[in-house]
Amino acid sequence: MSMVNVVAVITAKTGKRADVLAAFKANVPNVLAEDGCIEYGATVDTEGVGSFQTPFGDDTFVVIEKWESMDHLKAHAAAPHMAEYAGKVKEMLADRVIHVLSAA
Repeated sequence: MSMVNVVAVITAKTGKRADVLAAFKANVPNVLAEDGCIEYGATVDTEGVGSFQTPFGDDTFVVIEKWESMDHLKAHAAAPHMAEYAGKVKEMLADRVIHVLSAA
């Protein structure tokens, strides 16, 4: 299988996005050090884009990930630092939607 793309839409409980992002950013170096990680980072709505944008909103951020293979992504999902991160943010999350995508 070829490169795997992931778009994870993370919605924090009202007013908790900064706290979730802080925990996320603290974990980024661990993820970037994983075998097969090509890209891993959080993004938020860009201000002032205009009417063609559909914003996610103030409580949401989107994680853009690229992995060399599905096996690398599966290893990432099972990594101890990901379980630790999940435990830290669990009570602050309202929703989490993960899209795993392949090239068309």
